[in-house]
Amino acid sequence: MIKVKRIYEKPSKDDGYRILVDRLWARGLTKEKAKIDLWLKEIAPSNELRKWYNHDPEKWDLFKEKYREELKGKKEFLVQIKKLEKEHRTVTLLFSSKEEKLNNAAALLEFIK
Repeated sequence: MIKVKRIYEKPSKDDGYRILVDRLWARGLTKEKAKIDLWLKEIAPSNELRKWYNHDPEKWDLFKEKYREELKGKKEFLVQIKKLEKEHRTVTLLFSSKEEKLNNAAALLEFIK
């Protein structure tokens, strides 16, 4: 199972293997408190795409399309996530955005499925 969670939420045993999928580190959070197993910033949207999207709900569908195009060149990271899911049964994709539904981790999960 792969799920999505905001990195500022308290870590849980139910999270399984925790992967931060943001390009930038979460503000105000230490690495110890974040309890991540892997920071996979390479799979995050490019800086240009991230800045263009700016969590504008009206751009969500186009953001997903553009992000999907970027992910086509990063298949090895998608394979890595699927492998980790098999090894750990549960993988949680962590994001730092205040936008809980329309964020890069949700888009990535949709693409993986």
